[in-house]
Amino acid sequence: MKQVVQNYKSGELALLDVPAPGCKPGGVLVRSAFSLISTGTEMMKVSEAGMSMLGKARSRPDQVAKVVQSVAANGVPATYRKVMGKLDSYTPLGYSLCGVVEQVGAGIDDVKVGDVVACAGNEHALHAELNWVPKNLYVPVPDGVAPRHAAFGTVGSIALQGVRQGESRLGEVALVIGLGLIGQLVTQLLNASGVRVVGVDPDPVRCELAERLGAAACGDPGSASVESAVAELTGGMGVDQVYLAAGGSSNQPVELAARLCRDRGRVIDIGKCRLDLPWNAYYEKELDVRFSRSYGPGRYDPEYELQGRDYPVGYVRWTERRNLGCFLDLIARGSVDVEPLVSHVADFEDAVETYRRLEEGELKAVAVLFRYAAEDAPAVEAPEVTVPKVPELPRPSGRTAPARRSGPVRLAFVGAGNYASSMLLPHLTGRDGVELSTVVTTTALSAANAQRKFGFGKATTDLDAALGDPAVDAVFVVTRHSSHAELTRRALLAGKAVFVEKPLALTEEELASVLAAVEESGNDRIQVGFNRRFAPLLREARELFGDRTGPASLRYLVNAGRLDHGSWYLRQDTEGSRFAGEGGHFVDTASWLLDADPVSVYAAAPAGNEDLQIVLGYPDGSTATISYVTSGPSSFPKETLDLIADGKVLRLDDFTRAAVYDGRRRQWAGSRLPKARDKGQNAELAAFVKAVRTGGPMPVPLESLAATTTATLAVRTALASGVPVTLAGAR
Repeated sequence: MKQVVQNYKSGELALLDVPAPGCKPGGVLVRSAFSLISTGTEMMKVSEAGMSMLGKARSRPDQVAKVVQSVAANGVPATYRKVMGKLDSYTPLGYSLCGVVEQVGAGIDDVKVGDVVACAGNEHALHAELNWVPKNLYVPVPDGVAPRHAAFGTVGSIALQGVRQGESRLGEVALVIGLGLIGQLVTQLLNASGVRVVGVDPDPVRCELAERLGAAACGDPGSASVESAVAELTGGMGVDQVYLAAGGSSNQPVELAARLCRDRGRVIDIGKCRLDLPWNAYYEKELDVRFSRSYGPGRYDPEYELQGRDYPVGYVRWTERRNLGCFLDLIARGSVDVEPLVSHVADFEDAVETYRRLEEGELKAVAVLFRYAAEDAPAVEAPEVTVPKVPELPRPSGRTAPARRSGPVRLAFVGAGNYASSMLLPHLTGRDGVELSTVVTTTALSAANAQRKFGFGKATTDLDAALGDPAVDAVFVVTRHSSHAELTRRALLAGKAVFVEKPLALTEEELASVLAAVEESGNDRIQVGFNRRFAPLLREARELFGDRTGPASLRYLVNAGRLDHGSWYLRQDTEGSRFAGEGGHFVDTASWLLDADPVSVYAAAPAGNEDLQIVLGYPDGSTATISYVTSGPSSFPKETLDLIADGKVLRLDDFTRAAVYDGRRRQWAGSRLPKARDKGQNAELAAFVKAVRTGGPMPVPLESLAATTTATLAVRTALASGVPVTLAGAR
């Protein structure tokens, strides 16, 4: 299928061929009929992409701050790869459309195939021929509403949420600053609510349009006619509410709002304009400044938008989805008329040229629609990925490696997110004897991005295509934590070698299912992404330390830091605890240094924070204490480690410097100077590829992978019980 995309690094716009999305549970697959260009938000994004790197940095200081934090935690090379990977990727455009339901996912019973729906979301209502849309981001279109009008649903919801934030009352007077698409809709909604509107915009054509659609008066922000109209309509008191629907860097809108608003009036920010509030003006009138967050309650909440968890109507009357349905109902009843706002309708094939005309000012428009192929066009079958089936393939007998063909090792990636794109794939691209065969993702554009950047032979959203391809030797599972065990199990049963990023499993039951698949198939060709044991600096330090004769004491401080609000790592109900997700790294490193698997786990957490203290016991009496803290400063190194035994100390400082102390001597691993941070991904991948190519043993024995996972999961039990947990089956 085709989709409009933009490269944020170069500014390039393209109509790209991408894999069709699959129809997942909890949503529907929609074939687009019309999608709407937001001439404000989208064109701002398009213009920003055309800036220099310095201009981009100045426009997004929040992102610059994140880059600085990443450099402190991960080093310059890793941060550079991550940032440039994000910049040099195609990003989607669009967030408001109308289309026809083509497939219905499991758990959906409010629409059927053939129904016309309006869809919302900058990840789900894209300028693309097909979109998968979760339940709370679509609504059925009422009878009598044309699809081209229903395509306004999302921007209508934005305007409607702004009006709700203004708490307008019958008979009030409002000032709408900015008469673009959102401002025109706000004007109509206020007029339908019995509120008289004065509009402000430097464009006389937009002012005339707003007056035709119900505004009492409109004019240029610098003209005396606006102030005269406000004085006449309000008896000199000033407007009751001001809606900031303008964009740009001028502070004129907020200054005008203060001048024309009445005492204790309301100022609602809907657009993205400069907000340097003149303190005296806002203080003296005690103005109430409010923000309107997009489509309404539920926006940016993954449980609402992606998992379909609605808010009770008794507590949240107007949610994102209810706003969408309400706006369509207003169109159906004739309270809002969007047809006069349609400046241009372009065929979808002309999308790139349409954006060019808009950006260069050749096409002046309030709203532009993309028109897709006729609704009676032959349907394109999209792959169904709701419940992938494991293909029936020959399976190796016993626990030996499958026979290898001559030629390169062919790899398939399931998932191509930030970690895969910045920490794994750059080490595999161009490696001798490796062929990146297939990339599988749940979204079409991420698969297309990975194919373009790393040279995969095929990009798809169909998992069966990778598992059933006899040319694929190994499957990389680099998805979210909750899917690791199941995808690993299926790949093992399909006879593939598997590299799965940590964690291997989030529960004991998941781990048991993976081990059962090993027993059933006889295929134990598995590696978990515990990369730290492969870090060159740590390996060299271990060599310097030498063999032990007595028990050791190991201390591992992990300054994990706090996660940003909304991070999927925080979804403990689906993705497990944070330590369950990444704690295996540190357990594995300790066990490798001590050359044994833990036999006991004790854990404690200080009251009032998320810090963990974990003590692992080993067969020879050695102990490893892992301090996993989230309350430390970002300026402190993320990982420091001390191993003490036989009168010697191994010291590791954040994978940049390591030394061994023996009596009065200090031997540096590498050199005294800090090295570039290398946590072992490259060496780990080299070892895995070699094992697949030669049929030799996997880099880490399965028993050790299982023991590390078991110990990591036992932390939860130890915390709950308050006593050490004895582990069974330790070697």
